[in-house]
Amino acid sequence: MYVAVKGGERAIANAHALLAEQGRGHPHLPVVDPAQVEGQFGVLVSRVMTEGSLYDPELAARALLQAQGDVLEAVTLVRSYRTTLPRFGYTCAIDTSGLAPQRRISATFKDLPGGQQLGATFDYTHRLFSAAGAATPDRRVSDGVDGEDQAMPRVADLLGAGALIEPDAHPDQDATQPGDLTREPPVFPMSRAERLQALARGDEGFLLGLAYSSQRGFGNTHPFAGEVRVGEVEVEFDAPELGFGVPLGRIEITECQMVNQFTGSAETPAQFTRGYGLAFGRSERKVMSMSIVDRALRSAEFDERVVSPVQDEEFVISHSDNVQATGFVEHLKLPHYVDFQAELMLVRRLNEEFKESRA
Repeated sequence: MYVAVKGGERAIANAHALLAEQGRGHPHLPVVDPAQVEGQFGVLVSRVMTEGSLYDPELAARALLQAQGDVLEAVTLVRSYRTTLPRFGYTCAIDTSGLAPQRRISATFKDLPGGQQLGATFDYTHRLFSAAGAATPDRRVSDGVDGEDQAMPRVADLLGAGALIEPDAHPDQDATQPGDLTREPPVFPMSRAERLQALARGDEGFLLGLAYSSQRGFGNTHPFAGEVRVGEVEVEFDAPELGFGVPLGRIEITECQMVNQFTGSAETPAQFTRGYGLAFGRSERKVMSMSIVDRALRSAEFDERVVSPVQDEEFVISHSDNVQATGFVEHLKLPHYVDFQAELMLVRRLNEEFKESRA
C-alpha cells in the first residue's frame, strides 16, 4: 500500500506539471495576460462571475486562464476561493428601476418611452468570421437614442399602470427574510427568492435547455421579452449601526423581465405574469433562460398543472448547479476498484447460477 501511495503521488505531480506545460502553449508565443481575457472575453468572464457567485472580473479572468478555458473548472476555482473570504455582512438590494442602460431592448412595444437602445449585441451579426484587424466602429455614432438622456420606464411598469400585469411583489413575499443558499442547504418547497438565487448560480447551458423545452411544448411558457437591460448599478453595504447604506461602487449587470400570458380565474382578472432574471456582467442568454424557467416554476402560484420537467422545482434546482454536477460526474474517473470487483464477482456468480438452472 505504501509503494502504491508514493507511486500515485509521483504520477499526480507529473500530471500537474504536464497540465501546466500544455496550458502554457507554444513557448515562442507570449503569455496571455489576465487583463486581456477580462477585456476581450467579457461575456465569458461574466458567466464565470455569475455562476461562481463572486463579482471580480480580474479573478474570473485568472480562473479562466488557469482552467485553460474550461468554464466549469473556472467556476469551481472561483467558488472555492469565495469560501475563504470573510463575510462582513450583506449589501442592500440593488435598485434596478433607475438603471441607466448601455443596452435596452423590448420585443413587446416598438415605440418605447426612451426608445430602443441596441448597444453592443451579436443579434444582427452575420455569424461570419471578421477580417483580422478590422476597423473599430466610431463610438460617436448614435445607436438608437438621440441627444440627451431620456427617461426609460420599465415595460412592466407601463403594463402595470393599466393593471394588465401582476404586481411586482406580493405582500406575503416580503414577510420573511430570504435564506442564503451559499450558507444554508435548500429545503423544498423553496421561496421564489431562494429559487432565483439558485437559478442565478445555475449552469447557463442547463437553463437554456430547460427554457427551450418549455417553449417547444414541454411546459407552457412561451413568453414575450418584455425588456432586457445591460448597465451599471450602485451597490451599497447595509450597515445597521449607521441606519443607511454605504456606497461600495458600481457593478455591471444584465436584467430581464419576461411577459407571460395568464387567462385569469374566477378570483383573478385576465392579466400578464412575470418571469425574472438577473446576472453579473453581459449575460443576456443566461437571464432570458433564467426568467423563462422562473415563470415555469411558479406553477403552484397560478394553480397550473405540473406536467413537464421545467415545472418540477426539485428536479430543476437539484440539477442546475454545475459545480455539484461536475463533481458527481467526474468523480467516476477516480478509482472504484473495490466497488467494481464486488459487482464483477456478483455478475459471475449470477451467470454460474443461470447456467446451472438451464442445465
